[in-house]
Amino acid sequence: MAKSKKIEVKGTEITVLAHNQTDFISLTDMTAGFKEGSGLIGKWITNKNTLEYLGTWEKINNTGFNYPEFGVIEQESGVNRFIMSVGQWIERTNARGMVVKAGRYGGTFAHKDIAFHFAMWLSPEFQIYLINEFQRLKEEESNRHKLEWNLQRTLAKVNYSIHTDAIKEKLIPERLSKKQITYVYASEADLLNMALFGKTAAEWRNENAEANGNMRDAATLEQLVVLSNLESINAIFIRQGLSQADRLKQLNEIAITQMISLVDNKNLKKLNK
Repeated sequence: MAKSKKIEVKGTEITVLAHNQTDFISLTDMTAGFKEGSGLIGKWITNKNTLEYLGTWEKINNTGFNYPEFGVIEQESGVNRFIMSVGQWIERTNARGMVVKAGRYGGTFAHKDIAFHFAMWLSPEFQIYLINEFQRLKEEESNRHKLEWNLQRTLAKVNYSIHTDAIKEKLIPERLSKKQITYVYASEADLLNMALFGKTAAEWRNENAEANGNMRDAATLEQLVVLSNLESINAIFIRQGLSQADRLKQLNEIAITQMISLVDNKNLKKLNK
């Protein structure tokens, strides 16, 4: 299913649909604030100037555009009995700038260029607000992508340093006792909790009855990085057929080593600021 987002223009919620890796804006939603409603789309597409614009857009952006058929449509548009719908336009010319989707959340969608043209036809003021809101949406997406990329890049540096940093003198967490290692834990989640935090989820809750969330919610960024690594390593140990006691002992040693590496990691400290 194609992903969609919403923007609000002058009190009207408008869907922005990801179609063929391109943003298509709902023309149907755009008409919701106008008295004539979606019938405005039919009036707009029968306009000779609209057809001229659509034909030019398709010629530039669509190598499969049926230009000869477009010439026939241009001639037909000059008579009073001319009728055209978006579906007919797409079918007759192999147009790619608009799409009609059926269903409850369907409607007529158009490439942003065409949607802005339609908005101008509806109201110059509406077009200006639509462009502003669309640009705001794209800026938010761009900022979010940059943040995700920077986070991934920093975590990659952090994980690299785990394998290269020298062992520090201070050991975090503490080594588990033989009794703790041989104890059978009910879930693999608690096995990881013991390896990293030295206690089960239930033990942590008993000690922090007034805390909001669980022990992982209260974990530091360093602990969450190590926990993610332990999950992957434990899956490998399970496939290798290692007993729970053997896995816990090795995971605890790995947790100690990785936490030592992360204690003074400069890249990780950047994320905590």
